[in-house]
Amino acid sequence: MTMMNLQKVKEEICDIGRRIYNRGFASANDGNISYRIDENRVVCTPTQICKGFMKPEDLCVVDMEGNQISGVRKRTSEIFLHLTIMKERQDVKSVVHCHPPYATAFGVAREAIPQCVLPEVDIYMGDVPIAKYAIPGGQDFADTVLPFIHKTDIIVQANHGTVSYGPTVERAYWLTEILDAYCRILMIAHGLGNVGYFTKNEAEDLLQLKQKWGFKDPRAAAENCELCANDMFRDSWKETGVGHHAFTPPTFKRGPEPTGCGCASNPILASNVEVGKDKDQEALIKAIADRVLEVLNKK
Repeated sequence: MTMMNLQKVKEEICDIGRRIYNRGFASANDGNISYRIDENRVVCTPTQICKGFMKPEDLCVVDMEGNQISGVRKRTSEIFLHLTIMKERQDVKSVVHCHPPYATAFGVAREAIPQCVLPEVDIYMGDVPIAKYAIPGGQDFADTVLPFIHKTDIIVQANHGTVSYGPTVERAYWLTEILDAYCRILMIAHGLGNVGYFTKNEAEDLLQLKQKWGFKDPRAAAENCELCANDMFRDSWKETGVGHHAFTPPTFKRGPEPTGCGCASNPILASNVEVGKDKDQEALIKAIADRVLEVLNKK
């Protein structure tokens, strides 16, 4: 990479750092960003610096083992998280780690992030796992994301934050922004009293559209999986304490539609059916009352 291109990468990292800080995704010295410039060198943010006020000359360069090659400031202590992801995924050039409040809240609550609510979220992210907690920094912390790296491009870290990755710094950052906005919408909808989920047909149609557009989704290759119930990472829940505590997604598998409405096992859908029944009954009672009044008035 030429000096001009390296300078451009550093400027982009600083720009994303400002966006992270301005959106409240990283307070004070929180967060870190990296970009792989060649097979053995990675540009990264330094420790103890506000991401909203970085300059290109503040950034560091490390090798793939985390040894600092250049930079006047000391590299971030969480660089091993970035390097672990890059070693596992050769297509990944950039990693962004920060603490977006709404997404992080799901990690603190150990609440599985619902699927099948917004089309854009399902297309760009799909099932989002929550990795187990570990003290930040060091390889043990980095290894918490290993079970998920090949099935997703964004991970929530229990009691910590998020880490997202992709071919560019901006692409990696976008996923963080999408996830946090989605988690905020979920909380608002839940506060209103209900979250509407896709139907089975709508969920299957969206999964087919993802494949058509070239977006990978582990559900497409999985047999007998629940389309909207966070099945892809359910095996990790026991270790991490994750579950459906506040949100109850629909439970239907891929394949032919089962007999019956399929709502009985889902309290949310079942309640919607009951609401429909109540409205029908009210309309019938009103019609009968109106007819009785009409007859009495004629007399």
